[in-house]
Amino acid sequence: MSLALPDGRRNFRELFVSLALPDDWGTTEDRTIPGPAGPIRVRVFRGTETGVRPLVAFFHGGGWVFGDLDSHDSMCRSLARDAGAVVVAVEYRLAPEHPFPAGFEDCWAVTKWLTSSGTELGGDQSRVAVAGDSSGANLAAAVALRARDEGDVQLSAQLLIYPALDPRMSSASYEENAEDPFLSKSEMEWYWPRYLGGLTTEPDAYAAPAHASDLAGLAPALVVTAGHDPLRDEGLDYAERLREAGVAVEVASYEDMVHGFVSCTRALDTGRLALEDAGRFLGRSLSVGRPLT
Repeated sequence: MSLALPDGRRNFRELFVSLALPDDWGTTEDRTIPGPAGPIRVRVFRGTETGVRPLVAFFHGGGWVFGDLDSHDSMCRSLARDAGAVVVAVEYRLAPEHPFPAGFEDCWAVTKWLTSSGTELGGDQSRVAVAGDSSGANLAAAVALRARDEGDVQLSAQLLIYPALDPRMSSASYEENAEDPFLSKSEMEWYWPRYLGGLTTEPDAYAAPAHASDLAGLAPALVVTAGHDPLRDEGLDYAERLREAGVAVEVASYEDMVHGFVSCTRALDTGRLALEDAGRFLGRSLSVGRPLT
């Protein structure tokens, strides 16, 4: 990671925009939602149809260091369309300037706001899901854990696309796929310390959901994994632990894919289809999605 952070963040944004099929579906609104350290920028994606729709809080990937509202704009449009939902993408604070728990607290604040004030966005605040990819899926899983723990936020679903859950990085897939072209083991070894900041003890479950001792009572989940991804096994292990805890869980394993493939809708039909299926999962869980075809 030799580039200065502003340059690296610009390159990340430009890369992810270039990988996605252009999508001008629906409407967007950039606004702010109150947060623990000041207003949090969000982008609201909705269709042009009338009527109240369920709500999805979306947290972008990028190793907790990169990514923004533009890098995942196309992904959010697709999820909103196929889920029949209002998707609210969160521009949470990034590491290393703002290590854990800053980004997590921003994501939690927006999710909690949606369950109390989501009608302001034309949403049904009784039907809320969380979603994210990679480090964003870490944040979604952590928010789902806190919602269960505190009890005042009821989530309908959690969508975890190749989630980063375990800073131990000791699974077999880390060795098998250490040189994944989209996410290498060495990159994760760079990302995790920047997110965890100065934590010197074992991180709590909100920083690393794989460390949660109890997964019972969590929202239904879809866990998406890629066969050539270093993160493959921790996603599969988390899904199995959810199942053992009595949580309704679906697993979508794409054995021939690498990390990040769901963002590559311009070049990969599999990425486009996986993203559509993820949106339909949210739709089913929120009870208003498009019918399966």
